[in-house]
Amino acid sequence: MKNRKEVLIGLVVGLIANTFGTLLYILIFSDLSISETFNAAVKQGHVGSLLALGAILNLIAFFGFLRLKRDYRARGVLIATLITALVILYYKIF
Repeated sequence: MKNRKEVLIGLVVGLIANTFGTLLYILIFSDLSISETFNAAVKQGHVGSLLALGAILNLIAFFGFLRLKRDYRARGVLIATLITALVILYYKIF
């Protein structure tokens, strides 16, 4: 039961890191607002690229948890990254 909780914490951290990374990328590199940038990415088919760039922060969370010997939390971050990859795949196909 404790291991599931640790994986869930890692999953939440991974999803938050990905969201924060995407928003940070938009704020730094886009002249438009967040919603305008996202809408433009949807129209141009670049949502997958936007999410992939946001997932870079998952690397920091993943290796941080490994360094702290929190293997189950790192596993949760890995699951969050796989979920992001599936969302990117969905946007690329449809």
